[in-house]
Amino acid sequence: MNRREALSVIPGGLYAATAAAKVVVETHIHLFAKDTARFPGHANGPKPPVSPLEAYLEFARQAGITHAVHVSAEPYQDDMRYLEFTLEHAPKGFLKGTILLDPIREDTPRRMEELVKRHPKQIVGLRLHSTRGRDEAPTTGGMLRDRDILDPAARAVWKKAADLGLAIQAHIQPYFAPQIEQMGRQFPQTRIVLDHFGHAGVGAGVKTSKGWELGKGEWGYRDLKEFDQVLRLAKLPQAIIKVSGLQYSSRQPHPHTDLRPLAKRAYEAFGPERMMWGSFGNTLKSFKEKAEVFDANFDFLPVASRAAIQGLTAKRVYGF
Repeated sequence: MNRREALSVIPGGLYAATAAAKVVVETHIHLFAKDTARFPGHANGPKPPVSPLEAYLEFARQAGITHAVHVSAEPYQDDMRYLEFTLEHAPKGFLKGTILLDPIREDTPRRMEELVKRHPKQIVGLRLHSTRGRDEAPTTGGMLRDRDILDPAARAVWKKAADLGLAIQAHIQPYFAPQIEQMGRQFPQTRIVLDHFGHAGVGAGVKTSKGWELGKGEWGYRDLKEFDQVLRLAKLPQAIIKVSGLQYSSRQPHPHTDLRPLAKRAYEAFGPERMMWGSFGNTLKSFKEKAEVFDANFDFLPVASRAAIQGLTAKRVYGF
């Protein structure tokens, strides 16, 4: 798909007329309650840190964040009570939410619909995790992670997402991109949001008990071929990539300028109308560091494209 074809399926086109708009959308914030008695962590999840809505709102004011998306995280598993609390108590128009439910449970489509009805125009997506090793079998129980993307029950979830106007927010290793593409072609009305730059290069590392350890040295052939699989998803007009979590992909220290060639390739594939900045953290220090990484790797952007990626695309996609 070339740029003109991509623009033809994205309402609004480029944002030259509004490039000067001061819109910064945090597309990926995790929030955790201070009151752990009222909002405890789930037995299947890790212990939640303390990062409450109240503190985040003050940080967002100081950082100039105009809108945010609360992505419900693994410590709560499928318990959406704190997500719902934040949606109900955030300033009107500031916050929307992405839910985390089991993509292969038969009751998930019903639960999705119930949540959307309770919070109209505030639930924007369902997140799924597929980050297991290449040769590991998908899970069927326990932690909500590494389910089979192509499971028949998952297809019902993708269809319900389209019916409800929700995105499938895919947190994947790059080698799962072909499966996401297969589902995206089967459900072209379901928006796909790729988390954390598609985890470019992460799949070339080694999985240990502490998680993923990235490869050392320069980017290799396999790294780039795997990122090609992520970039192929740009052929799906409903696919969007988040410019977030870039530090996970880098082989170099801050500000991770080895990612600049990948940033250009992603920009050429998706265009600013399908790229969204995010994952700033919850302190001014973390926000500044993420801004430095963005500036170092995307310094080639025209002003209008920068405005789109930093906020205007997300404002349109999520309906702020």
